[in-house]
Amino acid sequence: MSDADTKSSIQVIDRMMTLLDLLAGHTQPASLKVLAQQAGLHPSSAHRILNVMVGKGLVDKLDGGTYRLGLKLLELGNLVRARLDIRREALPYMQALHQDIGETVNLSLRQGDEMVYVERTASGQSMMRVVQLVGARAPLHITAVGKVFLAEAGDAAALDYANRTGLPAYTEHTITQPQALCEALAKIRKNGYAFDNEEAEKGVACIGAGIRDAEGRLIAGLSISAPVDRHDKSWPKKVKAAAAQISHALGYRAR
Repeated sequence: MSDADTKSSIQVIDRMMTLLDLLAGHTQPASLKVLAQQAGLHPSSAHRILNVMVGKGLVDKLDGGTYRLGLKLLELGNLVRARLDIRREALPYMQALHQDIGETVNLSLRQGDEMVYVERTASGQSMMRVVQLVGARAPLHITAVGKVFLAEAGDAAALDYANRTGLPAYTEHTITQPQALCEALAKIRKNGYAFDNEEAEKGVACIGAGIRDAEGRLIAGLSISAPVDRHDKSWPKKVKAAAAQISHALGYRAR
C-alpha cells in the first residue's frame, strides 16, 4: 500500500469515527443531510461511509433515510464490559489459588484461534517460575484452556480448527493429529478440566478450566502453570473449583 493509499484509509476511518460520535450525540435518528453537515462532509461521501457501517451492523438505516447506532456496537460494548468484569471478579480467586499452591495462575480469553492472557498472579519466592506474560498469545491446541474452548465448540468445530491451522507442533508432546485432538477433547468434556502436558513448552505443564457468564457461555479460562516436577494431584480439583467460583461471581448458576 502506497503512502497515499494509507493516508486515504486513515482519513476514511477518521470520518467513520466522526459519524459514529455524531450519531451517539443524537437521541433520535438523524438524517444524512444533518450528519453530513455536522461532519463537514459532502453528502455523497457521508452516504458511502454510512452504507459501509450499515453493512457491518455498526449503524442502522431506518425508513425515511435516517440513521442511528447499530446493535453491533452494543455487542462490542458488552464484550468489553464482560472482559472488564471478568478481570475484576476473577482476581481475588486467582490470588487465593496462588496463595494456596504457590504457582502462577493465569486468566485468558479466546480471540479467534488463540488464547490471550489478560491477567496473572505470580510471586518471586520460587527460584524457578513459570510466567505467562499478560498480552501473550498461544494457539488453542497447545494450551489447557484453549482445549477447553475447543471441547466446548464440539468435534466439528475442532476439526475445522485443525484443518485451518494444521495443528503445528511446538514440542514433541504437542497434539498434531485431528483424531488425537478429538479424543483429548472427549476427556475434557467428561472431566471439566484440561491438561497441557509439555505441549507448549518442554518441562512446563498446565491445568485449565473454563469460566462461564450468567448465560452459561464459556467466556474465559483459568489455569495453573508450573514446571512438571512441581505439579500436584490436587490441582485439577482446585483450579476447577476456583473457575466455578468465578463463574458464580459472574452470575452463572449450574443447572
